[in-house]
Amino acid sequence: MTKTRLLLITVFLACCSTSLLAGEESELKELLEEEIIGPNLAMSQVQNYTEARVLPMPAVGSIAEWEAYADRTRREVLKRAVYRGKATGWRDADTQVEWLETLEGGPGYHIKKLRYEALPGLWIPALLYEPDNLTGKVPVILNVNGHDRPNGKAAPYKQMRCINQAKRGMLALNVEWLGMGQLNTPGFEHDRMNQIDLCGTSGLAPFYLSIRRGLDLLLSLDHADPERVAVTGLSGGGWQTIIISSLDTRVTLSDPVAGYSSFTTRARHLSDLGDSEQTPVDLGAVTDYAQLTAMRAPFPTLLTFNAQDDCCFRADHALDPLLAAARPIYALYGKPENLRSHVNHDPGTHNYELDNREAFYRMLGDHFYAASGNFDPKEIPSDDELKTKGELHVALPDDNADFHTLALALAQELPREAGLPGTKPDIKTWQKAQRELLAEIVRAKHYETDDKVFRAHAIKNATVVGWRLNMNGH
Repeated sequence: MTKTRLLLITVFLACCSTSLLAGEESELKELLEEEIIGPNLAMSQVQNYTEARVLPMPAVGSIAEWEAYADRTRREVLKRAVYRGKATGWRDADTQVEWLETLEGGPGYHIKKLRYEALPGLWIPALLYEPDNLTGKVPVILNVNGHDRPNGKAAPYKQMRCINQAKRGMLALNVEWLGMGQLNTPGFEHDRMNQIDLCGTSGLAPFYLSIRRGLDLLLSLDHADPERVAVTGLSGGGWQTIIISSLDTRVTLSDPVAGYSSFTTRARHLSDLGDSEQTPVDLGAVTDYAQLTAMRAPFPTLLTFNAQDDCCFRADHALDPLLAAARPIYALYGKPENLRSHVNHDPGTHNYELDNREAFYRMLGDHFYAASGNFDPKEIPSDDELKTKGELHVALPDDNADFHTLALALAQELPREAGLPGTKPDIKTWQKAQRELLAEIVRAKHYETDDKVFRAHAIKNATVVGWRLNMNGH
């Protein structure tokens, strides 16, 4: 931080054996209680520092310029933030899909239980809602979920969405999220992804690969239409939606619900900071969520936010910066109508309930069924078809990997020094090299500090001296 001012007050007792008189004690107390920098200065400086370093939207004048930027950004995000370190091996590994039993659903559809590997040894439980007697190519929808620890993939609002998609003839994949539902274990606590980062591999990689493998699975189905591929989810599911939708161009329709905002927004609205996956290592050095939103162009995208969100990403501060970034790019393609927004007022809280679901159905109807002319976006009542968590439980291996076990395995391959060199000159050389390496890794900066007497005040038995310490001359 280049603009830090600290005022230090030092009290020198002129005579340690002489006690202060009552009036002098009061005067000293008043001097020591004087506010130095105030309670908000440090936070304000951090916010100013952070906000000033958020990458701006690029100035582009043509589709070719924009696509060159977008392609370069995708490559850099995947290289630096997603597939860093051993994650390239996870990405390229052969992974498995195992189909399990089939449940009877409701009128017109059934539910297939399955599990798939996001990376070797890390299995994701999932449910495929499949229309009965399916023929031809149909839309496929990847339904991701957010921070619903107890319910996960069994959340009623998510089941209802998948049921409605299947009843309309779509293939709906309901995947569990890391740390939620069946994967709600200590080893999948989201801050434990940082253990993987500390081992030199991207902690974001398991998150991204779990989504990408789900998309791979959907598109491998015989009846999948690669021209009609959608992703949607609430909260952390909204974050998953924009991440995969902006980085994987196979996604042709996207509806992130109350799940993210620009880093500029987050600098001022701390409710939006989110878990570690929302601000992964090096993502901010490459892009911002505003750019990721614009990278959806020209594909249909619906940005859904809630008016009185009691969690995060409230519409009045999260939505406009994203639209401001994306609208010019959609206009560049001549497709401004493909970018939409929806603000939910009923109930207006952090939700993916009926109003938000029907906004998504309208989006599907307008872009996936435009030729049919008879797509009804009203939700098909299906409350009596909801299943219990037990009914939707998918068997997993007892030794399923998680963030903690992945980090332990990675740690075994970390370089280790056998010990300090044997001589004092060699030790100093070794220490210097290690300090320089550590400073490079943590990007440490050196600040020059100077001091200046700000004020001095004498009372009978004490002197109060105020010092102002400036960093880098500010």
